[in-house]
Amino acid sequence: MHRGAADAQITGGTTVCDIGCGYGAPARLWADEYGASVTGFTVSQAQHAYAQRQPGEGTTPDIRLQDFLANDLPTASVDAAVAVESLTHMADPAGSMREVARVLRPGGRFAARVWMAASTPPDWARRHLLAPIRTEGRLSGLPTAAEVRRWADGVALTVEQLEDVTPSVRRTWTVLRRFVQALVTDPALLRFPLDATEAERVFARTLSRIWLAQHLGVLRYGWVVARRE
Repeated sequence: MHRGAADAQITGGTTVCDIGCGYGAPARLWADEYGASVTGFTVSQAQHAYAQRQPGEGTTPDIRLQDFLANDLPTASVDAAVAVESLTHMADPAGSMREVARVLRPGGRFAARVWMAASTPPDWARRHLLAPIRTEGRLSGLPTAAEVRRWADGVALTVEQLEDVTPSVRRTWTVLRRFVQALVTDPALLRFPLDATEAERVFARTLSRIWLAQHLGVLRYGWVVARRE
């Protein structure tokens, strides 16, 4: 979150739009430690309720239960917009980029982490890895890096950085490795396929697919930094 703050140039008094803010942890960090004025958007009632209950040490973020695509922020009203793994959860990611460009002031910054597909994944990988990841992860799609750049170019956002940081994203791989090791060494977990809820089984399958897709290079993780013209 600190790198995102640096890329978005968040400092004291910066007005920030947190797109798909989740439970509000980044928004609280930017408000408490950076002194920013943060407005976050989530469509999850559970996430919104949790965020509302959290105390802040400084400025309290404004966490809204609202679709960012239907936000009511004034045009050219924020200094920075951040989207952490939320862009492709939206029904219209390209439309979300248009909204980013609308709410940013000229010279405003946009920083995003985006799950992406490789430029030319084989058909079997699309069918057996990427398509199930989209469905199970409730993603609207998995764009390529070229598509992300086109979205930005089409709304007067100048991309300053579009970095593939997949090799650095190791947490999911580590979690899966620990999970498999636990299955082998802990007898209680051997009954996981039988005792788990359907949601837990879906999570385990998705985690395995993400690990394999990253390992094979068909699922990528992008770091995007852009500036509003």
